[in-house]
Amino acid sequence: GVPPATDLVLGATAGCLACFLTNPLEVVKTRLQLQGELQAPGTYPRPYRGVLRAVGAVCRADGLGGLQKGLAAGLLYQGLMNGFRFYCYSHAEDAGWTRYPGGTVAAGAVAGAVGAFVGSPAYLVKTHLQAQTVSAMAVGYQHNHESIASAFRTIYRQHGVVGLWRGVTGAIPRVTVGSAVQLATFASAKDWVCERQWFRKGSWAAVLAGGMVSSVAVAVAMTPFDTISTRLYNQPVDADGSGKLYRGFVDCILQISNKEGLLGLYKGIGAVYLRLGPHTVLSLFFWDKLRDL
Repeated sequence: GVPPATDLVLGATAGCLACFLTNPLEVVKTRLQLQGELQAPGTYPRPYRGVLRAVGAVCRADGLGGLQKGLAAGLLYQGLMNGFRFYCYSHAEDAGWTRYPGGTVAAGAVAGAVGAFVGSPAYLVKTHLQAQTVSAMAVGYQHNHESIASAFRTIYRQHGVVGLWRGVTGAIPRVTVGSAVQLATFASAKDWVCERQWFRKGSWAAVLAGGMVSSVAVAVAMTPFDTISTRLYNQPVDADGSGKLYRGFVDCILQISNKEGLLGLYKGIGAVYLRLGPHTVLSLFFWDKLRDL
């Protein structure tokens, strides 16, 4: 019963609220995914070892504020991506598409793809800013932007509008898969616990239960795509904007698999879950309760 335009605002608000609380884990996740890029396991230094020790490493290198690196870009991304994602999903609900078999998955996938495309420039800048640190703790390519505004200006001056969407080929599969799994499992899990009368329909407990089930599925499905997306966004580029390390989505998968092993695609899965778990629960909880209001 919520108009799609309202869902755009509510989805953006819910995503931003969740992002503010989970951004520190996003910083850790980004560093873990860039560590040992295209190097065989055991052949590179590991300044970041596990989630908790990585949190301490970030604090030692960048101070306590380092855990909120890229927050402004992250908020912009979550506002754009989730706003358009929930807007499209709401349209699909109104059109009755989600009532067909597989309709929820398809609607979530399409909505995720649209949201990923719209929010891609913000995710690009967020990744650059979160990877930046002192040389002794640096992993991945260091773009050395001074701020979110200077990052957008630099990328635009060097590579034009197209440069702002560099890496979108990794972002669209990432969010398409994540959104399809998230929205489908959230809706199903929430209805399932209510049908068995474990929780009252519309209660916060039912929403949280649905979100917790959804977060596990999202983390397992998304981690390889998340790693690929981080690598494509952060890689250095030539003067014409072409990536120096990866030619695209498929090439990134092949290079990581060949040089780092298949487990290289699951780098930082602990941080991914610890970040996606609370983020999924919080964003879906905020969205669901804001819709009720």
